[in-house]
Amino acid sequence: MTIPKAHPTWFAFIRWIVRVFFFQLLGGIRSVGTKNIPKTGAVIFAPNHLSHVDPPAVACGCKRCMRFMAKADLFDHKFFGWLIRSLGAFKVNRGEGDTESIRISIEALNAGEAILVFPEGTRGDGDVLLPMARGVAMLAKKTNAQIVPVGLIGTRERLPKGASKPRRSKVTVAYGEPFRYTDVCVGSNEKENREIFAAELADRIVRLCNQNGLMVKSGECSLIQTTTSPLVSPSEV
Repeated sequence: MTIPKAHPTWFAFIRWIVRVFFFQLLGGIRSVGTKNIPKTGAVIFAPNHLSHVDPPAVACGCKRCMRFMAKADLFDHKFFGWLIRSLGAFKVNRGEGDTESIRISIEALNAGEAILVFPEGTRGDGDVLLPMARGVAMLAKKTNAQIVPVGLIGTRERLPKGASKPRRSKVTVAYGEPFRYTDVCVGSNEKENREIFAAELADRIVRLCNQNGLMVKSGECSLIQTTTSPLVSPSEV
């Protein structure tokens, strides 16, 4: 099944509302490196993951329309489910092999769209970057999409894990220089190539965070092998 993409005008309108009334009024949002974002063609936005407000932060920090995955149960809420669906979101099922979300991601990238994928799969603690899920490397290789690493700073303070209400904080979204899988992976050993890609992506995300005030470190393991969806962890989006 093809998931309709959002109309650019509608996406821009909702992004403006969220940017002004959620981010600007609660401490502000700052964008860094927006010149690095390709204006057209397949793009994978790959940020660190700290909070539930990370997806709208990445979207509000730039002008590129993008798709994103959302937990299946979010679509059960009548209004919110309609809203995120109208913005081009698609379901990801937790705790099982989800080939449908992979298929939709590949379809969107092959059509020249942009998607948001969290390489860590789940929210981290902001101190150490979690291992990179193998699905990002798979998508990057299969579609030849450009990968834009993203550093998110301040989103954990805006909505900490377990908090029910947002708090005031300054949010920074730093977009790094894009690269492709083939730019860093040139060997014949596919397992080694995936490790190289994961390490490169992790290093770029860490540097973006550090340069903008979040002193996160890269974990010892750069790549995690999952038995569920290769795009997300079994616990959450």
